[in-house]
Amino acid sequence: MTDEPTPRTPAFGTRAVHAGQAPDPTTGAIMPPIYQTSTYVQPELGRHLGYEYARVQNPTREALEGNLAALEGGRHGLAFASGLSAIEAVIKNLSAGDHVVSEENTYGGTNRMFNKVLSRLGIEFTFVDTRDPGEVRAAMRETTRLLHVETPTNPMMRLSDLGAMAGIAHEAGALLMVDNTFSTPYNQRPLEHGADIVVHSTTKYLNGHSDVIGGALVVNDDDLAEELHFVRKSTGAVPGPMDAWLVLRGTKTLHLRMKAHNENGLAVARYLAEHPAAQAVHYPGLPSHPQHELALRQMSGFTGMVSVELGSGERAKRFVDRTRLFALAESLGGVESIIGVPALMTHASVAPDRRAFMGVTDGLVRLSVGIEEIGDLLDDLEQALRGL
Repeated sequence: MTDEPTPRTPAFGTRAVHAGQAPDPTTGAIMPPIYQTSTYVQPELGRHLGYEYARVQNPTREALEGNLAALEGGRHGLAFASGLSAIEAVIKNLSAGDHVVSEENTYGGTNRMFNKVLSRLGIEFTFVDTRDPGEVRAAMRETTRLLHVETPTNPMMRLSDLGAMAGIAHEAGALLMVDNTFSTPYNQRPLEHGADIVVHSTTKYLNGHSDVIGGALVVNDDDLAEELHFVRKSTGAVPGPMDAWLVLRGTKTLHLRMKAHNENGLAVARYLAEHPAAQAVHYPGLPSHPQHELALRQMSGFTGMVSVELGSGERAKRFVDRTRLFALAESLGGVESIIGVPALMTHASVAPDRRAFMGVTDGLVRLSVGIEEIGDLLDDLEQALRGL
């Protein structure tokens, strides 16, 4: 009798296409159906078919959750109505008097939610530069329950050493949550570096087509997953089945899209770094980035997100108003290229002195480089920068 060979773990692209789903057993449909229902009929009192109410369970949503968990290398995925609601669910797992240490250069919406909403509930927040492990360690308290990092950060493209952050958090008895929206699991998998929770705005790269709002958490710990499921069930921030289906459609091509985003992002960053109008370019894939060596250690690609400092709000306005392929808009991570001025858009809710401290000046422009032909994108940037 011979031993059966151990099945090989499918590669990332194969998991992107197949994980979490199977052909519909009733019809054989290759795509998971959109279960557009609010409730489920029960055969008799006290017995159901695994589904009771759509806020609690939905087969389309469960297919997406299995897919996202497989891509991040985790055991449990939880889909939410937005990235912010996913982060909020983690914080609502804490209690009044608990303390959270957060990256200071985080997304403006996260900053606003921590400072102006969740702080009212008696939860304390301290914001630090998580590039410096010593500063993070000094901020930890006996009451610290969570360390929240975003790497790369929005929009300054700063990095946190994930292994070091996990060590500091666990030494203090806290959990490490990593916002992996910019990198995606194609480029970086924080659970492999010791993170406890990975969060995504699925609105961005995971969906990739600028047509849905959503969020997700991925965890390994069974008890933590159960607690987060309870919070979501109790507070109700679930995505609709159509939204879940759209994100699941997007993840099927994640590996192909991210390869193009990575290539185009690096090309744009190199172009801007050589342009006389650019005073500074923030992109981890450039050797000039102060954390380039860390990027090489914990990332396999550097995304399509690039920030460039042009020196003044007036110059930034002239630039973004003149681009043709780069659409002036909020958000990021779609197949189309997008451009914006964070100080007036994504980070407008952050106090001006805090923005200045973080380096988010009026002259900073953020580019989400899409998957168009790179020659056309560079031509667009060239004509928009002419005269600056």
